[in-house]
Amino acid sequence: MQKRNTFFNSSFVSRLLTVSICFGSLVLGTSSVFYSAQVKAMQESEVKTRRVPTLRAKVYEQLSRAQTESDADNINGALAILDEVKSKMNSMNAYEIATMYNFYGFIYYNEERFDETIASFEKAIEQSPIPVGFEQTALYSLAQLNMAQGNFDKVVEYLERWESLNNGNIPPKNYILKAQALYQGKKFEEARGYIEQAIAGHEAEGYLPDENWLVLQRAIYFELKQPEKVKEIIAKLIRLYDEPKYWVQLAGMYGELEQPKKQLATMEIAYQRGFVTSANDTFNLAQLYYFNGVPYKGAALMEQAISDNVLDENLRNLRFLAQAWQSAKENEKAIPVFAKAADLSEDGVLDAQLALIYFNADRFDDAIASANKAIEKGSLRSPGNTYLVLGLSLYNKRLFVDALDTLAKAEQFPATRASSRQWQQYVEKEKTNYEVLQSIEAAP
Repeated sequence: MQKRNTFFNSSFVSRLLTVSICFGSLVLGTSSVFYSAQVKAMQESEVKTRRVPTLRAKVYEQLSRAQTESDADNINGALAILDEVKSKMNSMNAYEIATMYNFYGFIYYNEERFDETIASFEKAIEQSPIPVGFEQTALYSLAQLNMAQGNFDKVVEYLERWESLNNGNIPPKNYILKAQALYQGKKFEEARGYIEQAIAGHEAEGYLPDENWLVLQRAIYFELKQPEKVKEIIAKLIRLYDEPKYWVQLAGMYGELEQPKKQLATMEIAYQRGFVTSANDTFNLAQLYYFNGVPYKGAALMEQAISDNVLDENLRNLRFLAQAWQSAKENEKAIPVFAKAADLSEDGVLDAQLALIYFNADRFDDAIASANKAIEKGSLRSPGNTYLVLGLSLYNKRLFVDALDTLAKAEQFPATRASSRQWQQYVEKEKTNYEVLQSIEAAP
């Protein structure tokens, strides 16, 4: 593993963790952050408030040797030097011991031995007296390390210890880290207070809140089941950062708030701006068109998306496309799509729908074929209706006996019993009339 070169002196050297927020979760990464100049300034100011011993030259020389070995990637050699220093701990002052443990922590962290890193920094801050700045930086590093290790209660504990040593205003980063830890620990109400303080304080100073802060704030209010507040935060994210994903999320929140017209309007804007690109978002927009009374737009969008390979030509998509064309009264476009979808379906539901469409279009041969296929596949929602469609299609083909047999089957189902009987009576009369006409025409 490649190590980052740095220097080691009497200043406290720390390795910090960078924490970034994703919607509803935390993503942790690592980076090296060294605060030599800042720590030096803190040490100069803390002399006024805490008397501490000095780091003697002979101890510094040994620690500097360990630094050299660490920079050369000789970790075992660096640890051996530190162990030698540690063997003489009885003759060392508190600041020297703390600095030694701090450097143990630095090496362990560089090797990703995080439990040992934490233990070393904890031993460093157990020493007394040590510089206030030294202790604060160690405490902040411990807060971040425990965040990475999922010890969320420890994060808040170390930050509060840091704040007890601070003479000035508490920086927003403390509130953010507390909010992150409490959010991860599912203490959402407590997290809400800290994220609000961080954002409000930052804005009061004339700064824009970081995007990740708003993402965390949104996630907290989502967990608190406050959709109106979530919507407001997403709208703010759009105003400040205008990312495509926020438009889609805002549309989703309008849906959550049962404001379908605003949901559709927001998704349309996102679509026109080229933000609706995924299969899921495309399908959702098509559904919004359909359920908001604009089925033609939904069908056109679905058809284009399937053509462009954004959506797969699978059963779900074909079924919805067929229904959208049918709802838009575009039966000629609906029929071939229904036929494709029906071929993919294991049950007869779509074949039954297709049979009805064929019947209404006076395509009785096709209606008979689809109805028979539906009955053969089974699992129909209303089998009586399918028998009715089949029986009436047979009647229109003047196949009276088959029609009457089929209508008798429809009579077996309570939902179609009455209508089936009426149609049987009608078909019987038509059969008789047809036979009379046939006999007259056949007479010499």
